[in-house]
Amino acid sequence: MTTTLKSRLQNDLTAAIKERDELRSATLRMTLAAITMEEVAGKAARELSDDEVVKVITREAKKRREAAEAFDTGGRPEQAERERAEGEVLAAYLPQQLGDEEWDALVAQAVAEARAGGAEGPRAMGAVMKIVNPKVAGRAEGGRVAASVKRALAE
Repeated sequence: MTTTLKSRLQNDLTAAIKERDELRSATLRMTLAAITMEEVAGKAARELSDDEVVKVITREAKKRREAAEAFDTGGRPEQAERERAEGEVLAAYLPQQLGDEEWDALVAQAVAEARAGGAEGPRAMGAVMKIVNPKVAGRAEGGRVAASVKRALAE
């Protein structure tokens, strides 16, 4: 039997509690709560697939990064450090992020495909994003995707 990402999170939470790892257990609790909220949202409760769980974890990691920046700006370095540490715990459950070379190659290929399809200039942004997003799902942040697509279209 293969273990799902959610069950792995639950097992790791149990281990973190036994080890008295407060940071890890608190982070995993919050993440599992977010997953549960996602499962019961809508008309009927359902079990999330691993891909959907990755999206929830990605969203939680992004919240941690944004909170760390806000705490830094607000002059609260202890809280910012805590948020970064929680983000690192969550990063262990996310797919490996794309390297710059892989990334540039994917964007260049998508721009070429969009241009072959007749999309040109800044208006091609939507067409390129449709090509790139499925290929990078969970392995790159949306803001990073959009920025590099804009750069590639400007060339």
